[in-house]
Amino acid sequence: MVVHVSGEGERPGLRERKKQETRTALSWAAIRLTVERGLENVRVEDIAAAAGVAPRTFNNYFSSKGEAIAARHLDRARLIAQELRRRPASEPLWEAIKASVLTQLALGESYGTGQPDQQWQTGIRLMISEPSLQGEMLKADAIAEDELAGAIAERTGTDVARDLYPRLVAGAAGAAIRVAMDHYLRSDPPVPIRPLIEDALGRLAAGLPEP
Repeated sequence: MVVHVSGEGERPGLRERKKQETRTALSWAAIRLTVERGLENVRVEDIAAAAGVAPRTFNNYFSSKGEAIAARHLDRARLIAQELRRRPASEPLWEAIKASVLTQLALGESYGTGQPDQQWQTGIRLMISEPSLQGEMLKADAIAEDELAGAIAERTGTDVARDLYPRLVAGAAGAAIRVAMDHYLRSDPPVPIRPLIEDALGRLAAGLPEP
């Protein structure tokens, strides 16, 4: 990633925030254009133009269109881990995980509590079926699971390297979110994502009792 030269007196925190804003704008532009046109019909130049930057700036942040698209998923997953670290220590673990996920979901550009847009839903489903993107999403999932496991280990006083528990919980939570998201993308008529996430994580918290 390029290091941008700051103006005189500019704080490092502001520089980092600007870089993150550019990264987010590029990733969001890649998603929006791919949903509208299909991955093969989107060029790096198109993404850069939509984000208001030069094409070379795209290459400072991402090595491919797929990486740019997966970045939104990865960034949100990292924020879930950060949110979990901020939750009250007295809060039960699964309640804290669910609250962390829903907090970040509420901040997303394309997800809300109302009925989703069916055209957008279909476009997202087609986008993530692209083989070149699936590999990037799997890499993002692995990184996200590691970070969530670290946050769970800190909260529970366990060790990621020695204890099974934090990775088991992180893997189960990640699987629940993926299943809920898949259900959301395939539902006809469309249904909101939030209650699906709440239901999936709630069932895990209850020990997955038989229906």
